[in-house]
Amino acid sequence: MENKRTLVVKFGGASLADGEKIKSAAKAVADELKKRSRIVVVVSAMGKTTDALLDAAYAAAEGRLSPEEVDDVLSMGERTSARIFASALRSEGIKPEYFDPAEENWPIATDEAFTNARPNLTVSQGLIERHIQPLLDEGVVPVVPGFVGKTRNGAITTLGRGGSDTTAFVLARALHADQVILVTSAEGIMTADPKLIRNPKVIREIQAETLAGLADTDAKFIHRKALRYKDPTIDAKVIDYTVGRLDVEGTIIKGGLPQEIDAQLACEEPLLAATVVGKALADSPIFLGRVIEEIERTGVSSLGMSTNSDCLILYLPEKGSQELLERLHTLVLEHPTEAFGLATKKGLALVKFTGAGLEDTPGVIGRITKPLYESDINIGGILTVASSILLFVNWNERERVLQLTREELSVGTERNPAC
Repeated sequence: MENKRTLVVKFGGASLADGEKIKSAAKAVADELKKRSRIVVVVSAMGKTTDALLDAAYAAAEGRLSPEEVDDVLSMGERTSARIFASALRSEGIKPEYFDPAEENWPIATDEAFTNARPNLTVSQGLIERHIQPLLDEGVVPVVPGFVGKTRNGAITTLGRGGSDTTAFVLARALHADQVILVTSAEGIMTADPKLIRNPKVIREIQAETLAGLADTDAKFIHRKALRYKDPTIDAKVIDYTVGRLDVEGTIIKGGLPQEIDAQLACEEPLLAATVVGKALADSPIFLGRVIEEIERTGVSSLGMSTNSDCLILYLPEKGSQELLERLHTLVLEHPTEAFGLATKKGLALVKFTGAGLEDTPGVIGRITKPLYESDINIGGILTVASSILLFVNWNERERVLQLTREELSVGTERNPAC
């Protein structure tokens, strides 16, 4: 059998906002099919349909809607898009088949967390292999509503923020696709939000873990929750729908995210905390700028920084930091109105917690700190950075901290098993 590329192509709401845009999207799929590609299409709701449906439903029901009812209403936007997109493909001479969660062949199974459901990858894998794969083998283009799932009992769910991207990643994983193409209203992942910053640039290639640090609620970025489901072996490409083709350059997203929350020792040598005590330090850009200059001048790597109005804390390697400490003390003497003194605490270890579900796991900081409190282990500092938590503890207790937190996180995973 001739080898063909398998693509999962997700069209965002802006690319499907009206009939002309849907026609253009269908033509882009038709053109790609001529290159001997096999394509699964994932569609979002048209334009602002989701917001309109939700507003109308709440108004009609005077705000009294159950989560199950909300999901049933919200799913209608994507379900309608799938029907219209299938018709557009048919007009291009393509044989499509749209899917609907009301049917037995629905491929995305989830838990029962309505409005923010999680796909069950094992069950979905079997359903996708049974209902999607044979269609591709027959030259049919499946059209799947994004953002929508179904529970074991047949209730319709939605996947929350980034839901259509999640659908695309789950399908790609099960089909061992060659690439996921995310068709959006931007040229790719941008260096900044173009709504806030003038002339941002396109990032041509980025690792998923790096992107997780940029991901937010803005449509120009992919939500972290969706990235949890990206297969690290399958690249994703973000492109602009206005070009009207799928083979254009955009941003390539490579790799994936760790699937379990884990604790690792982030530095193999002891650290120290250098604390500058003062007044209104955070309101003194000159002083903060001088601190950064001294860090750069001495070449010492800062493992973390925290500041408030009355103190600035730098976490530094014990080895090789003496010159920087001397320079920091000189800064204190030169700025007596802002800084009063410098204190150091040695013998710290840095434990880093990372994982795909870290940012949307309720109470994760409590789960990490609880066993340490119960074991009378002091925490020297705690920072949250992007999709990680940094914990500073006594160097001599580092192995005990790793053991206790890993045990607690493992128990937490058993209570809330990943789907």
